[in-house]
Amino acid sequence: MTTTANRAEIEADIKETLGLVPHFFSSIPTELLGPEWEIFKRIELGETLIPNKYKELIGVGLHAETKCRYCSLFHTEAAKLFGATDEEVQEAVHYAKASLGWSAYINGMQEDYDQFAKELDQVTAYVRAKAA
Repeated sequence: MTTTANRAEIEADIKETLGLVPHFFSSIPTELLGPEWEIFKRIELGETLIPNKYKELIGVGLHAETKCRYCSLFHTEAAKLFGATDEEVQEAVHYAKASLGWSAYINGMQEDYDQFAKELDQVTAYVRAKAA
């Protein structure tokens, strides 16, 4: 089987799955297309330990920070495709904003990491005990 035939088969699978071969796939070198498509199909579209809706909401929050408009659009639409509401998308972005804010503060203040980890252990033990 030739590399060209493999590419045609892979592109046929992409088209069968997505309805077309997006341009970003068509520009991937032939020798890398198969592995890239398999990863995309497994991680982005496949059922994994994390349900698709939640993976995509993670992507929404992540790319709110990376400021990649392509990724933000993709993950927002994919989250909705997998059942996320507009409110859940908004919450993912607010969560990212809050988490990033704490990251900036704690890192900027150069908090002692070992003390932070010790206090986190105490907090999680307390919350677990309280929930029991």
